[in-house]
Formats: sequence, C-alpha cells, structure tokens
Amino acid sequence: MPHPKLENPVVDFEHLPAYATWWSVDGVICTLGSTIRKAGSQETFRRIDHDYPLAVARLTRQHGARAFALNSATGADPGSRFFYNRVKGEVEDALREIGFPSLTIVRPALIGGDRSEFRPGEFIAMRLLRLAQQVLPRRYHIVPHERIAKALLEAAITAAPGERIIESKAIV
Repeated sequence: MPHPKLENPVVDFEHLPAYATWWSVDGVICTLGSTIRKAGSQETFRRIDHDYPLAVARLTRQHGARAFALNSATGADPGSRFFYNRVKGEVEDALREIGFPSLTIVRPALIGGDRSEFRPGEFIAMRLLRLAQQVLPRRYHIVPHERIAKALLEAAITAAPGERIIESKAIV
C-alpha cells in the first residue's frame, strides 16, 4: 500500500540523475545484487554488484546521507581467488572510501526465503545445509531473509557512528 512519505523511483542505473530530490535521504539500504549466472557474464555481474551500489552510495552521500547499510556476502574479500567474493570485497572497500559517518555491512551466508525463480545450485545447497545444520558452525547456517532485512533497517535508522560488519552467525 502506498505511503505519502514513501517514494519508490524506478531508475535506469546506467543513467542515474545526479540531482533528483530523492537522493536527499538520511540513510540507505542497498540489497542490489545478482548471480553471475543470472547476470550472464562476470562483467555484467560486476556492474550490478559493484558499480551500481557505488553510484547510489556516492549520489546519496553527496546529497547528505549519513548512513549506508549494504547486504554483502560471507567470504567477501578483495583478495579472494573467487570472483564473486572478490567483487563483494571490492565494493565494501570502495564504500569505506566514500566517507559515510555510519557504514554497516551485513554478510549473510546462504539467504533463506522463497524465490520467484528456480536456482538448482542454491536449491541443492539449501537442502544439504538444512540436513547438516545441527553439526555445522552457525556462520554456515541459512539466514532467513527477514533477519537480514531487520539488521539492515536497524542499521540505516539508528545510524550508529563508525563501521560495523555483521557476520552471518550474528543474525541466524
């Protein structure tokens, strides 16, 4: 249901308007992301998971945003051998350079919840993780999407000063 204080602009990330009034916000929650398979190439994946979030971060910070909360991934590391984890780590590092007074990075493992599309690899991983959940460390447990959303929303609203990294085991 629409709310009078909520605006949901539909944008073309390749042509973001620099001076739209909706960039003037207190906090930002970024859950933008894809899979390499869905993106179709590493180049497109990088654009979606790295370039677009950074463009939004820069524009909102220029317009006064004080808090940024990013949904990243377990294993995010700019030095990773794995392309996916390397891109996630690189976007985290680049966000640090933008200078948000409050930066929260949430790093869930596998995200639990219904999907509108069937992802065979994810389906198998979910089944295996559910079976092994009793013996696996918490950092490998499936993270309910509601808990991720709660952590991101809380971070953007409270805008606690400094940087926080919320690892998967803290939100399962």
